[in-house]
Amino acid sequence: MTDKPVYLTAEGKQKLEEELTYLVNVRRKEVAAEIQAAKDEGDISENSAYDEAKMTQGFVEGRIQTIEAQLRNAVIIEKNGKSDRVDVGSNVTVAEDGMGEETYHIVGSAEADPLNGKISNESPIGRALLGAKPGDLVTAETPGGEIMFKVIKVS
Repeated sequence: MTDKPVYLTAEGKQKLEEELTYLVNVRRKEVAAEIQAAKDEGDISENSAYDEAKMTQGFVEGRIQTIEAQLRNAVIIEKNGKSDRVDVGSNVTVAEDGMGEETYHIVGSAEADPLNGKISNESPIGRALLGAKPGDLVTAETPGGEIMFKVIKVS
């Protein structure tokens, strides 16, 4: 795994820390108990409960490793006063030609939640918006084709 910075808001970092605590202190023990219960049933060679519990254990351990790496490489996004340019941590209101206005919160990829307006600085739209200021026309190459926005407001 690379040591690439993981941009997080303070809230995003706290959510990851809470998830890690839950996985390590609760979920890991639950999965261990599921594995033991499946072993207690006897022959594990054809025991689907055992196989499923082992697979779940792999997912849990993988998620723990991912979160630990993200927290190790975390760079906390702090807004230092007003900026008229889009950066990680900015809220940016844009208008697409013929559409209404939309506001996005530019966050690191670990916090991205497009359905709730949080877009990654690494996404096509997030990358295109970085550095833009009100009045700028921005073009983003998305999987669905080229999209042009006008930046209305940055906060």
